[in-house]
Amino acid sequence: MQTIPNSWLYAALISWPLAFLPDVVEAENGIDEIVVTADFRERSVIDVPFSVSVINAEFLEDTAVQHFEELVNLIPNMNWSGDGHRARYFQIRGVGELEQYQGAPNPSIGFLIDDIDFSGIGTVATLFDVESVEVLRGPQGSRYGANALGGLIYLKSNSPSSERDGRIQLTVGDDDARSLGIAMGGSLNESESLVFRVSAQKHESNGFRDNPHLNREDTNGRDETGVRARLHFESAGSLTSDLSLMYSNIDDGYDAFALDNSYTVLSDKPGRDAQESLGVSLRFDWSAFGGLMATSISSIADSDINFSFDADWGNPASWLPFTYDFVSLSERSRRTVSQEFRLGSDRWLVGLYALQLSDDVLTVNLGEFFDPVNNWADSLDDRFGSDYEAASVALFGQYDHDFSSSTRLSSGLRIEHRTTDYTDTAGVAAGPSETMWGGELSLSHEITDKLTSYASLSKGYKAGGFNLGPTPAGKRDFDREDMITLELGLKSRLLDGHVQLNAALFQNRHNDQQIRTSVQLIPSDPASFVFFTDNVGEGETFGAEAEFRWFPSDEFEIYANAGLLDATLASGRDMAHAPSYTLAGGIAYRNSSGFFARLDATSKDAFYFDVSHDQKSQAFELVNGRIGYEGENWQASLWARNIFDRTYAVRGFFFGNEPPDFPNTLYTRLGDPRQIGITIEKRF
Repeated sequence: MQTIPNSWLYAALISWPLAFLPDVVEAENGIDEIVVTADFRERSVIDVPFSVSVINAEFLEDTAVQHFEELVNLIPNMNWSGDGHRARYFQIRGVGELEQYQGAPNPSIGFLIDDIDFSGIGTVATLFDVESVEVLRGPQGSRYGANALGGLIYLKSNSPSSERDGRIQLTVGDDDARSLGIAMGGSLNESESLVFRVSAQKHESNGFRDNPHLNREDTNGRDETGVRARLHFESAGSLTSDLSLMYSNIDDGYDAFALDNSYTVLSDKPGRDAQESLGVSLRFDWSAFGGLMATSISSIADSDINFSFDADWGNPASWLPFTYDFVSLSERSRRTVSQEFRLGSDRWLVGLYALQLSDDVLTVNLGEFFDPVNNWADSLDDRFGSDYEAASVALFGQYDHDFSSSTRLSSGLRIEHRTTDYTDTAGVAAGPSETMWGGELSLSHEITDKLTSYASLSKGYKAGGFNLGPTPAGKRDFDREDMITLELGLKSRLLDGHVQLNAALFQNRHNDQQIRTSVQLIPSDPASFVFFTDNVGEGETFGAEAEFRWFPSDEFEIYANAGLLDATLASGRDMAHAPSYTLAGGIAYRNSSGFFARLDATSKDAFYFDVSHDQKSQAFELVNGRIGYEGENWQASLWARNIFDRTYAVRGFFFGNEPPDFPNTLYTRLGDPRQIGITIEKRF
């Protein structure tokens, strides 16, 4: 494991809270109880026997974030792959996909928005009017099954209330950024049994790239629209229902890679990373059985995804005297329909889950190459289509047993059967099916009413499958992956609730670990990569996470988060996108006069970009800040992201892309540079 940098800024942010603890001045109100809603039952973080991060609406608003990818650096042992314009693929404790161009979807990280499943297609995760973001680390074998081997991300939009209120938010900033968001809610009847909330936001910016060949600054631009609506009904009896609707239209450009790894691109056919999604979920909770609770959750999601890029990253003038021009285009249509039933009490729970998924892909790779020196030419016109359907049925249960008033044993089990049907234009037809199981066993002990310890043993699983197109001999199929996790942790609320400290140690062991790797078949064809999944034996991960939050007074809040990770493949090399440390810390000040300010800093170690090569990123640190004033029903703030304008990479490829010799070269996609903006909000 690499050494954490000895930077005064990050050391100060991490150690400052501890240095002042003996002289704490008690605030009138402590930290509000943090509730985890992604679990089977809503319960306090201190009662959850596994590592979880919960980010509330106040933190989201104070940090002025637009998309979930901007939060990732704040969450211990979490990373994301900049394979597209917006973050779509996430890694938790080193587990998670880096990309998917074709083939059957098989995500390792679950992603839900208001109970609607967007696992593997998290582009839609804009954050206007969001109530909370929860990241559950480790296998969620009994809760979410095969799509949550490494963990789960759950976004919950703001809940309806009977109080009539609303907000209008306007943001402008560098990179021609501009956004307008509107939200409102309240009661629809006199008895206040039917309440609603609706929100809509439009966000645009240029995307931090300059394309002098096309004389444009918006070829990597952002155009993001999100609409959400929620309806909550409480009957006179014991039935409650929640209807959630969402529409998202992410129409971003994709022109992010430059031949010199800069922000100046040379493409003549800039790409597109777009996802249009429509989703609905309907939940019923009924407590009419004398202490029993019945729950039904139904959801449907339809997504159309377009992904294209200029595969040679250049233009005719870039490659003279060669003709070198390639482009790749993919269209994906995904639909999920799910139904879950639960019946339980405060001690036990049983349930049934069913999921129907269809995923259709059409990929077109076009290009031509001519070498006038050697009088050699080549062309490409490759078209590929596939249809994939999967049906999953799962039985699950959970049982809690109290050995005493302070010691509880929790157990969970899930048995899942999946059948698939796949065909493609290359003549491949497959229909594997398999039965998998996972679960957990945990022991929690309440040391005091403010300090809880736990130990858990859990098993997660991920389905096997098959590779498409040309593959190395014996690599057509790959097996199921299982992961066993042992975790020890502490959850605490100290100093009359003014300090929260949660920490965990864990070990993961992967059996038949799946990795996604690639091979370039033709050096002069940058679109001729073969991507395939392989089992590489046993991988192992050790790590730790800690989250600290402290209110020394009514005016100040200080937090520090840290993750340490030693994640290795069977070969002994570190896993991809698994930095050995992730650090975050910050301080917020809010005066009763209305003035407020905050500073947030993050640091991330270097990490391998992929398993197919040994190229690595550079360690980096980012600092964000915000200052403003809040009146009775309005707020204005000045904010800055990446204040010191650090250059850092979020994805890297190592291959030949420059004629005539096409030497293997590291090409990196850079994260966003410094951006400064103003946000004004009016509440009513």
